[in-house]
Amino acid sequence: MKKVQVYYWCLLLFAFCACRKEEAAVPPTTTQVTTGESGPIKGFFLLNEANMGSGKASLDYFDYESGVYTKNIFNTRNRQIELGLGDVGNDIQIYGGKLYAVINVSNLVEVMDVATAKHIGIISIPNCRYITFNKGYAYVSSYAGEVKIDPNARLGYVARIDTTTLTVKDTCVVGYQPEEMVIRNNKLYVANSGGYRVPDYDNTVSVIDLNAFKETKKITVGINLDRMKLDSDGNIYVTSRGDYKTVPSNTYILDAYDKVSDVLNLPASNLTICGDSAYVYSTEWSYITNRNTITYAIINTREKAVVNRSFITDGTEKKITIPYGIAVNPETREIYVTDAKDYLIPGRLYCFTPDGKRKWDVETGDIPAHFVFTHTKLSAQ
Repeated sequence: MKKVQVYYWCLLLFAFCACRKEEAAVPPTTTQVTTGESGPIKGFFLLNEANMGSGKASLDYFDYESGVYTKNIFNTRNRQIELGLGDVGNDIQIYGGKLYAVINVSNLVEVMDVATAKHIGIISIPNCRYITFNKGYAYVSSYAGEVKIDPNARLGYVARIDTTTLTVKDTCVVGYQPEEMVIRNNKLYVANSGGYRVPDYDNTVSVIDLNAFKETKKITVGINLDRMKLDSDGNIYVTSRGDYKTVPSNTYILDAYDKVSDVLNLPASNLTICGDSAYVYSTEWSYITNRNTITYAIINTREKAVVNRSFITDGTEKKITIPYGIAVNPETREIYVTDAKDYLIPGRLYCFTPDGKRKWDVETGDIPAHFVFTHTKLSAQ
């Protein structure tokens, strides 16, 4: 099943209430994948999306010191929540000692203690997508409406949440079906996709003044926007998924003046920036050819140019069916790429050395997607 079909062509309708799905949770498993090493980063969490409607979103954890990878840690650490994380894990971040997992179709943000991965509370937000933080607040993008293709789908919004009380304090209407966000100079930038309104996609980035919490303008960029990342010079990288037919995926750069300074003519499904390098992969589906075109690249963010057409150098990319998640350890520069396979069975995580050689790989939950590194070691149960 293609990702676009999972998110934009599904025919199922879901209620707005914060809910967990009924499928039984998968028990945890541990795998020794390496000998272990010490450093300031103690591990990382990997949020597995799982297929829409399955209710099988799950949380994995890799411990650098022990070299052990553990699948599905949420269930055993939160036995009181019998039905697990919920339906479609869409983002995961850490802020102020708390671990936040955005569970899209279950319409909630699960909040955990980062040291124990134990449940603290939930924040109910309909059709929530991504989360970012600033000055004691969390900001969550929301499609606001039902999960369905609708030419009249409503505008989305960003919810402003007090991270102490875990309550929504305000909302700000943005464009249609908002996705990732970044914060620059006390302004929140939001990528609007318009994915539910196909073929009438949105093509704007909303700019919100965080003092007033009001949208001040929209920047026209490209259709069906998705990812946003900030580089070390303050430039914002924005990806467009195109229309899956005649308009290809692309990568844009917004400069300090909120102008599109560069169009890289580079397809991108996801990217991560570490130092002066942006690591990009693209799984570009076409309804004309009925197949995916998969590419990898490295962008030099100082030069704003593609400098490498593959960051995997040992041929391992031939084993990866559908690259789906990406991260780079900011200390070691190890590269992580996940494989969603056919979206129905457990995926796989690959760890590469900084020069692109496979170091280890391990089975994950279904549709492994979102990483967050932690400086706090996860405690034993």
